[in-house]
Amino acid sequence: MDKLLYVAMSGAKETLATQEANNYNLANASTTGFKAALSAFQTRSVAGPGFASRAYATAGSTGWSDIAGEQQTTGNPLDVAVQGAGFIAVQDSSGSEAYTRAGDLHVDPSGQLMTATGLPVMGDNGPISVPPYSSIAVAKDGTISIVPQGGQANSMAIVGRIKLVNPPEGTLQRGADGLFHSTGPDPLEADANTSITSGALESSNVNIASAMVNMIELARQFDMQIKSLHSADENAQSATKLLQSTG
Repeated sequence: MDKLLYVAMSGAKETLATQEANNYNLANASTTGFKAALSAFQTRSVAGPGFASRAYATAGSTGWSDIAGEQQTTGNPLDVAVQGAGFIAVQDSSGSEAYTRAGDLHVDPSGQLMTATGLPVMGDNGPISVPPYSSIAVAKDGTISIVPQGGQANSMAIVGRIKLVNPPEGTLQRGADGLFHSTGPDPLEADANTSITSGALESSNVNIASAMVNMIELARQFDMQIKSLHSADENAQSATKLLQSTG
């Protein structure tokens, strides 16, 4: 009886953890540049004395989907989409360098280039500052050019270049802030081969239909495990009554 209770309880717990990851994806189905979190049930051996064949299932993260989301044309020169693999470098709330695929940028009142969530965008020498301008353009390699306020249309000036990185697989991890962080102690090196497109944004790569189906399947699994818990409890009560009646 105790075995049934333990199996059902642990199964319900791991199903809830998987449902949490699936709900996280659904909540970010419209988030620019979002990468869907991947999770899977994994078999783990039971530690301690006993048969080596004992095992149980746990739910764990297996990373994120690297499939590129669809690109949506906006016409805004400060909307940029990374082409292929790669990330945009930003400064997180702790002042460290982090990485994102969300390219909905803007220049704040103080002249700093920021993400839509208010994070400074990193350049070759730190956060990028943009002087007052009458027009702005972002090149394929991330170079930002402006026509200074009151200047002539042919008086373009380069004010910085967005830092683009393309780290090897396994050198990034997603933090609780939704940003990607280097697993090493130092910031990643800029990659000259990573490019962006101006006037477009990458949408979330979450497959909403698949996530909804997964949510229903997980809910049914959880319901089955809770029914198993009730069945174990009912069996225990029946066994207790039987023992009492024969005592």
